[in-house]
Amino acid sequence: MDDTASIAQLGFVVDDIGEAMEHWVRELDVGPFFYLPNPPVNDLRYRGGPTAARMAVALSYSGPMQVELIQPLDDEPSPYRDFRRAHGSGLHHVARFTSDYPEALRAAEGRGRRRGFEGRGMTETQRFCYFDADDDGGPMSELVESTGFQSFFDHIRSAAAAWDGRDPVRTLSM
Repeated sequence: MDDTASIAQLGFVVDDIGEAMEHWVRELDVGPFFYLPNPPVNDLRYRGGPTAARMAVALSYSGPMQVELIQPLDDEPSPYRDFRRAHGSGLHHVARFTSDYPEALRAAEGRGRRRGFEGRGMTETQRFCYFDADDDGGPMSELVESTGFQSFFDHIRSAAAAWDGRDPVRTLSM
């Protein structure tokens, strides 16, 4: 998906990613989840300073909507840690995917959005940026660079579309 006007992902912070995946599979018929116990993330900056935060991530799809579950693995500064402290588990962010990351980032900042958390994702070149939410309690907004990564998302979407309920969690190592 390359339409930054459309929300492509709902991201949830969870206390226990195994229990969360089980809930989504059993109660919501969403799966399979592609589980990354500690995905490689680099060059992380939170509120202007570097951070070494680590997290576990699980991805699946429900129709065209990607579902991301995130469990913080440490107490390093991150929006996940702060969300969990303030709210527990729940909807943390919505994300849009783009193949023109620099332009989409400029456009978001031109609309007054402030960078809160950013870095490089699961490939050396994939970038992401979370924008701070206003103090109204709404979720953060994330911009995800899909260039060079869209085929991974397409694979997960295809697996979800053809899922027969078996093999609900597929662990990946990167």
